[in-house]
Amino acid sequence: MPADERLGLDIKRAEQTLMAAKQAAIRPAGLTVPQYAALFALAGNPGISGAALARACLVTPQAMTVVLKNLEERGFIERSPHPWHRNVLETRLTEPGRAALEAADDRAVVIERAIEAEFTSDERAALRELLARCNSAVARVAREL
Repeated sequence: MPADERLGLDIKRAEQTLMAAKQAAIRPAGLTVPQYAALFALAGNPGISGAALARACLVTPQAMTVVLKNLEERGFIERSPHPWHRNVLETRLTEPGRAALEAADDRAVVIERAIEAEFTSDERAALRELLARCNSAVARVAREL
């Protein structure tokens, strides 16, 4: 299959462009994209476990462990044992973590708004549907390999 017919390359290029732009946007807040993603997910899910946070951020539990260690060392999160499941650590934002998230998000949302502005509401819905179909096709073929 020739390179110019491979949609995977276009998807990867878009993803790399998005991640590079977000990294540049949030750098002044002192965060990496994985740290920003973790803080963003934590803001909406206080007390979430590291494993659930890894799933929410689409990374491995091992990668999330490193991210959480760095965030905890910087005082951006705090972790404590779950009241019923002592082997599970609940994770919450601290005030410095919330401030770092807000500083990063103020800049990252500019990128999201630029993407949104390129498409009509119907086009955004169609793009989401097309990407979902792409994900389904990739998952289906991956199970068959």
